[in-house]
Amino acid sequence: MIDNEEAATHVTTGSDWCLVVETSVPVEGYDMAESGRVEVAPVHRETPFADHIGETVLAVHEEAAPDTGRLALELTFESGRVRCETWAGDLRLSSN
Repeated sequence: MIDNEEAATHVTTGSDWCLVVETSVPVEGYDMAESGRVEVAPVHRETPFADHIGETVLAVHEEAAPDTGRLALELTFESGRVRCETWAGDLRLSSN
């Protein structure tokens, strides 16, 4: 996610399967050999965040487990919410 001041927030999963949320510089795509390729492209309608482009984040709710760390992050916008969570090492995004 990139805000109106060009600051970027990166949401992904870590090697320990916990959710990672960090400030970072947008990156180019990269090759992960047999695991595939990561493509970085402008948002189209394929992500739950697309419905909230240009909106302000009104609230953030985090879910964590004491032994494993952050498991989910829910961002509230004026028009709805986006939930980012990790499940068995995969990043899952949903909106409601």
